[in-house]
Amino acid sequence: LSSAAGVWGGLVQAGGSLRLSCTASGFVFRDYGFGWIRQAPGKEREAVSYIRIVDDSVYHADSVKGRFAITSDNAKNTVYLQMNDLKAEDTAVYYCTGRFGSALHYFLGFDMDYWGKGTLVTVSS
Repeated sequence: LSSAAGVWGGLVQAGGSLRLSCTASGFVFRDYGFGWIRQAPGKEREAVSYIRIVDDSVYHADSVKGRFAITSDNAKNTVYLQMNDLKAEDTAVYYCTGRFGSALHYFLGFDMDYWGKGTLVTVSS
């Protein structure tokens, strides 16, 4: 999985927006579920947002509901995380993850087959 964080990297002011992208290769995209897991310094990991490609069902953690949206472009084998109204507490390393079979409980348990290298998102207040 390869990930990217827009034109300006992962630095944004509070209240701003940023889009993360994650591109998959080497397997059948629609057979998988993908999501972002984040980890802030000194805090536990958090399963943020997840999408099941076969039916576009999504999950968002309560901490980001109404602010984050996860979508997919099946033609590009790419998943996007649109993050709006960013807050200082969203500062973390965001890992794109993927797993065959798309069961949400694997994502919530951080039990994913594939992990991207991580993208640092810094929200300045």
